[in-house]
Parts: sequence; C-alpha cells; structure tokens
Amino acid sequence: MKQKLATIIAATLLCGTANSQNPIIQTKFTADPAPMVYKDTVFLYTSHDEDDAPPGQGRFLMRDWLCYTSTDMVNWTDHGPVASLRNFKWADKAITGWGGFDNGAWAPQTIERDGKFYLYCPVQGRGIGVLVADNPRGPFVDPLGHPLIGDKYDSIDPTVFIDDDGQAYLYWGNPNLWYVKLNKDMISLAGPIIKDSSFAKIKDQKDPFHYQEGPWAYKRNGKYYMAYASTCCPEGIGYAMSNSPAGPWEFKGYIMKPNGKSTGNHPGIIDYKGKSYVFGFNFRINFMLTEKHHERRSVCVEEFSYNPDGTIPELPWWREEGIRQIGTLDPYKLTEAETIAWSAGLKTNKDSSTGNVYVTDINNGDYLIIKGADLKKGPASFKARVAPKAGGNIEIRLDSLQGQLLGTCRIDKGFPPQWINVKSKLARQKGVHDIVLVFKGGEGELFDFDWWQMIN
Repeated sequence: MKQKLATIIAATLLCGTANSQNPIIQTKFTADPAPMVYKDTVFLYTSHDEDDAPPGQGRFLMRDWLCYTSTDMVNWTDHGPVASLRNFKWADKAITGWGGFDNGAWAPQTIERDGKFYLYCPVQGRGIGVLVADNPRGPFVDPLGHPLIGDKYDSIDPTVFIDDDGQAYLYWGNPNLWYVKLNKDMISLAGPIIKDSSFAKIKDQKDPFHYQEGPWAYKRNGKYYMAYASTCCPEGIGYAMSNSPAGPWEFKGYIMKPNGKSTGNHPGIIDYKGKSYVFGFNFRINFMLTEKHHERRSVCVEEFSYNPDGTIPELPWWREEGIRQIGTLDPYKLTEAETIAWSAGLKTNKDSSTGNVYVTDINNGDYLIIKGADLKKGPASFKARVAPKAGGNIEIRLDSLQGQLLGTCRIDKGFPPQWINVKSKLARQKGVHDIVLVFKGGEGELFDFDWWQMIN
C-alpha cells in the first residue's frame, strides 16, 4: 500500500515549478489547520489523524497536536507533536469515560501575547483546555489543571483573537457559536459565556449562515471576520462579517463550496508577506490509498486577494497545484530533512529524549522534494546526517524524479543504527532549482535521515 501511494503521487508530481502541491503535508495525516504568523515565520498547528483511524464517517482517532513552520509557504518543516492529551491530566479515561489519553484531540489554535504562547485545545466531550509556553514550539504546560470552558457549551473548535484595544475573545462551538471575553492572562474569563444569536441554528435548515463548526475569527482593516465550516454534509467554508467582535454577523457567502469527497472542513486565514491565504483540508491522500472513507485528512492552502470592499472571493476546491513560493531556499545552510515541499512513502519521528525530528520509514523508491533552492554559483558537494539500517543511496537530482543527477551519496549498512555524517561530490549546477532526493537500495528500511547541506 505504501508503494502504491508513492507510485500514484509520482504520476501526478508537479516538479520544475515554484509551486507547492496540495495537500502540503504528506508524512502524516493532518487536519484543522491553525496558522499563526510570528515574526517572519508561519507556524502551522494542526490536529493529527492516526494512520489506523478505522473506516467510516465520524470515526476520528486523534491523540496529539502537531506544529509545522515555513518562511516561503511551500517548504514546511515538521516539528512533531508539541502537545497531546497527556498534557491534560483531567482528560484521564478513569475520570471522564471518553477514551482518556487515547482519543479526542480535536481542532486547536495558538496565539501569542506578551512573549507567551497560548494553545487552546478541545478535548472531545470534556471541554476546552489551554496550554502555555515560552516558545511557539513548546514545551506547553497546563496552568489550570481543569478545563477553561466546560463540557456543557458545545465545547469544540476554539478560535481566539486579540482586538486593537487589547481585549481578547474566545469563540467556539458546534452546532452553536459561543464566545467569551478573556482576561489579559489569556487563561481566565472576563465575562459571561454568550451564545451568538446571529448564528443560532434553525431546525428547519433555513439558516442563511449555514454555520456548522470550525469558526476562525480575525480582524482586518477595521472589519471583523468569522470564517467557518458550513453546510454539512459535506462541508464547505463560509464566512460572515461584522463591525463588532460581538456581532451581529452578516453572512457574506462561500469561500469554498462543499466537495463530495470531503465530509468536513476547518478554515484558517492569515496575511503573510503581503499575501492572503486560506487553509483547510481534503481527503486526497486517504483516497489515494483506499476507496473507503477514513477520517484521515490532509491540510491544504490557497492564496486569494480580498475584493475592494473587504469581502472574500469564492475559490475553487483545493487545487492539486498549490501556491507560489515566496523567495528561495538557501541549500548552503543546514536544512532539516523534515523540511519538505512534497514527498512519497516517508514518515517523520520525534525522539522523545532529545526532541529531534527526523525522516524515517525510508524504502527503495521513496523521495522528498525541496522547492526553489538557489544554487547560486553551484555547490561542489553534498553532506547529510543519517542513521544507517539496510543501507542504500541518496540520489541528488534537479527539478524532477528523472532530472539531472548531480551526485549519489552512498550509505553503508549499519546495525544498530547510529547517527553519522556522509558526503558526496556534486556536478556543479547554477541557478534556482527544485532539489529531489531519491532514496535507492534493497529490501527493508534503508536509513533514517536527519539533515542535509550543500557545500561550495
């Protein structure tokens, strides 16, 4: 099944362009994207569907929350899990009977305030918790020891923003939209919990908002926006606007209409380096593997431009060809192997003792692609850090799987695996190119892969 996925992806691969491809993460199943711009970097927090989520709609298997970063919107670096259900001791199965630490890590969002980072996490059936860290990649801790929002308020899918006057607002809910003001500490309530009447669910299905779940609140140019998953099922992305964070909200239309192969949705919207982006998810990789519906989702992104009046144009369903790269990647700097624009057959793992993330499950024919690397005058050699298993080769190619071969880095067999540095010469090539690392060898896992670097 793994080889089947690699073959299908290779057949549709878009090399030689500075575009991403959707979905933007292929090493894990990801959902519920929550992008945050901090300094010059996009931090993308996601929920995580386990590979063995059973077939059937609504059969979610979710234990932790992941983080990815990018500075060009095309190459994404995997930082692994930054929190899990185990961060919330009150989520123990013995207390709640909801599956405890084994399931229920639903759609999160992170926000920065005064140098601290607050990760709002819905724990299915148990409420919404909040974790705090001094770094956007964690470690996150639970400062309360109990839910911030209890389990009696449709307590899923939190979204949070801070208004220009410093007042923070937390919204959430399915099938209703709820909100509350937060104190400056971001972990206590500054007022009553309110059900928003604009989005009140109408039982006869005449609700003009089509609000379902997954709200995403933000402010832009003096206008308040509420994007959300709409029109179940399947779900698209709708949005409303207001002159106040408390509403009333005016329905403005679809950002994306529903698609029959995507039963759910969850928007995340940011401005970054002068461009606007909407994130969501599809089931493309799941359906590459099987015709059966599993809750194994994959995050996607699309660029858009606001209309002159601030409204959002309706976009087509997630294109396989994604967005244009911002800038280029410097291959002369050490690049983490888990920095990937596109890959096939690979997984990532995080060492629990060191926090180091690396690429693993590497077999013959697997590959990864890094988009838009500026080779400048042309590198003379390639260096990598690997942990050999069965051993094999890394082919360094340009622009496609069959592109120009710059060099081959040999990795001898090694048991037990230990991290070593390997090096190979390269045929010099100038200019901006996609770097395609193709893994070749015999049977079984070839090696683990930590980082690579090109050298003049």
